[in-house]
Amino acid sequence: MSRLIPQPGIDLLKSYADVEVNEADVPLTAEELQRQAASSDGLVTLLTDRIDGAVLGSGERLRIVANVAVGYDNIDVQAATEQGIVVTNTPGVLTDTTADFAWALLMSIGRRIVEGDRYLRQGRYTGWGIQLLLGGDIHGATLGIVGMGRIGQGMAERAKGFNMRVLYYDEYRPPAEREAELGVTFVDLDTLLSESDFVTIHTPLTPETHHLIDAAALDRMKSTAYLINTSRGPCVDEAALAQGLRDGVIAGAALDVFEAEPEVQPELLDLENVILTPHIASASVATRTRMATMAAENCIESLEGRRPPNIVNPEVLDTEAFRQRSQSVAAIGGR
Repeated sequence: MSRLIPQPGIDLLKSYADVEVNEADVPLTAEELQRQAASSDGLVTLLTDRIDGAVLGSGERLRIVANVAVGYDNIDVQAATEQGIVVTNTPGVLTDTTADFAWALLMSIGRRIVEGDRYLRQGRYTGWGIQLLLGGDIHGATLGIVGMGRIGQGMAERAKGFNMRVLYYDEYRPPAEREAELGVTFVDLDTLLSESDFVTIHTPLTPETHHLIDAAALDRMKSTAYLINTSRGPCVDEAALAQGLRDGVIAGAALDVFEAEPEVQPELLDLENVILTPHIASASVATRTRMATMAAENCIESLEGRRPPNIVNPEVLDTEAFRQRSQSVAAIGGR
């Protein structure tokens, strides 16, 4: 186990097999990950772990990488499939928690709540003023959702209560009846950017979504608009965003993820019109605990020779590499 996870997940794994836990709770180095992979039948990993071909090819025992996250861009899935290794994730469980947090960021940046808190704490509040910290209304505004997966749909559901017009862009559209149920309208990305008062990003990180929001995209947005990102940091060009926020290209932004975590574009740190949070959109006790137990369940199911419920590379099950790896591994104690 590459890092500490909520105890129920650890306990579940320990009821089944011998478990090694990185008690230091800091990311393992590439060499340490390779050593763990070489001596383990399964790895439970976090987004901070880069599981590349070198790690996956470290030994013949490894049969599964169970990621405690929805995204799995930290894992070379193609290399895993080629080597007969199952990869799993933890979808669904964090949908509402993440949508709640993204909505909190949307409201906070629109109404300048964090900025107002700082303003008061700094002793700058000397009395009510009619133009003090004016922000943007949420009710009746236009919400642009980039990525209409589970979390994007959760945002659309929440927008109903604020009587918002909801536009969305995604390469894969939900069925027409689901669009009608959500009250959303499919548009191209340029239209979404130019017509939305709030733009919220909910896409996976792929070559196509890397720097999806760059200087040109920001230029297409309203000067009164706000950007929210709780997906993956590299979907937004942070340097371009800092420049745009400083120059008034858009009104504000709220980010929970960053291009080079834990590092943040230094220019963002000095701006008042941006909220920065440390990748905590799914950080509720219940959600993070369920993520941990789900990863443990995926791991156990795979090591028991069954198809895990959240496999992201199901094609691996039909490969000769998978069959050979499964046959060569030693029996695991505690079954």
